[in-house]
Amino acid sequence: MHLPPSPHLQEEKPFPSILIKGDGQLVSKGTFAEAQSIYIDPDPQSVSDLASAMSRSNMAICAHFYMDVELQGVLQALPDQSKVFIGDSLAMGDAAVRMCEEGAEAVAVLGVDFMSESVRSIVDKAGYGHVPVFRATEKKIGCSLAESAERLSYAAWLHKAASAPNPLHVVYINTSLESKAQSNNIVPTVTCTSSNVVKTILQAQLQIPDVSIWYGPDTCMGYNLQTMLDKVLKNWTDQEIKEKLHPQHDRSSIADLRENLHVYPNGNCVVHQMFGDKVVSDVRSHYPDAYVTAHLEVPGEMFEIAMEHSLEGRGVTGSTSDILNFITDKVREAAEGGEGGEEEEVRNLKFILGTEAGMVTSVVRNVKEILRTVPGARERVTAEIVFPVAPTAVASDPTFEGGIVPGVASGEGCGTNGGCATCPFMKMNELDNVVNVMERYAEGKGEGLEGFRPPQRLKGKIIGGRDATEQGVECILRMRELMKGGELGEELVEKVKGWEPREVKQRYEEVEVGQGEGKRVNVAGL
Repeated sequence: MHLPPSPHLQEEKPFPSILIKGDGQLVSKGTFAEAQSIYIDPDPQSVSDLASAMSRSNMAICAHFYMDVELQGVLQALPDQSKVFIGDSLAMGDAAVRMCEEGAEAVAVLGVDFMSESVRSIVDKAGYGHVPVFRATEKKIGCSLAESAERLSYAAWLHKAASAPNPLHVVYINTSLESKAQSNNIVPTVTCTSSNVVKTILQAQLQIPDVSIWYGPDTCMGYNLQTMLDKVLKNWTDQEIKEKLHPQHDRSSIADLRENLHVYPNGNCVVHQMFGDKVVSDVRSHYPDAYVTAHLEVPGEMFEIAMEHSLEGRGVTGSTSDILNFITDKVREAAEGGEGGEEEEVRNLKFILGTEAGMVTSVVRNVKEILRTVPGARERVTAEIVFPVAPTAVASDPTFEGGIVPGVASGEGCGTNGGCATCPFMKMNELDNVVNVMERYAEGKGEGLEGFRPPQRLKGKIIGGRDATEQGVECILRMRELMKGGELGEELVEKVKGWEPREVKQRYEEVEVGQGEGKRVNVAGL
């Protein structure tokens, strides 16, 4: 519901925002915020249509946090939530398995292609290979970050890693299964998420003291990990490291880890590139009392201000789940009176949302639930979600009310500098298409839906003498072993320790650069 501006929002601020009032009503400031909030309370007919299609098809839905706000709003309004999951990319696979166990006949994955591919492999490993997995479109749904790992320069970088002693490639989960398989064939590889990457590199250094860690393809996340370690070494004592970071680490081990952490220099996500130095300057100038959140993928300036705030308990850096949990916990704390709750004046908590804007749907849902269920909460607290959108994410349009629209020609919320406040790839998952896939499945049980299946680029392929899919899945299973038991598996540790550095041969490839101009590049030296 869109309401007139609240007194809370009268003061001019550089960024759009959504205020969640004590009674659960939403107040938007700025056209970008309006574009996000308009679908949070969805059209009842859309909800009914999707619920009916889900019932007829017995199909479960696994969607990412960055999904289009209209679709997320409808998903969260469905009366039966037992076959609906919205979360991180890895958790989508676990949720799909759970819903298969509970009787789902098929699974729709709403995200980009590597996510549907990953869900397919996880469901297969769990023994549900007979359960079909579908996407919402027949078109390729790419990802700028995942495609960074498919370049010749990434393979060259991995060959360089293979020439080092005790190499371990820590690859971000947001990559294709083919990238994981190819990487694992070149150098020992384990996947990671933004939630567990810190644990992964800390544990690797403990189990393999001389490990050489190669992190990719997300350059911003890698540099942020280096920045984090630098700040730890600069500010924390041995005891603080043991208490705040890891009980078995100290300054010496962290210094060794920092020295041997290598980052791929040319990978990025178009969404998180939006959060640059101008945005951070405005955050510092205009929002001194706000909590600051930042995904590990954002550029260094945004990461550093969020990290500064986190050291004071006023911010968080991490995954989408980490950000959601932080905001939820802070609102609950204030609502229960643990932080200023006894003050007579309503306390407005401001949160800088340093990640993709679609996540606001889940934030609003959690905040509303707190305001609804905690006694007296509506009289104590409101929450304001601020979108630190760069100026290039809006464009002038005299035909539009207010004179501006939340986007330029490249797409809603996208800027001329190459960054986006909303993911253009995720928006390829349209509500009507989801309903269409479900209805067609209910009628034909998958007939004619071959194009909606996840990519199968590895089907029937052999890499390094092994089944290509098995090569890729092995990297994910190694991560799961760490998550379950707290340590890297013995097989991976022994493989890294026993690694014999391989000579990197000079190899040249013809690659296309610029606009069709050919250039010979020494890919082994990149």
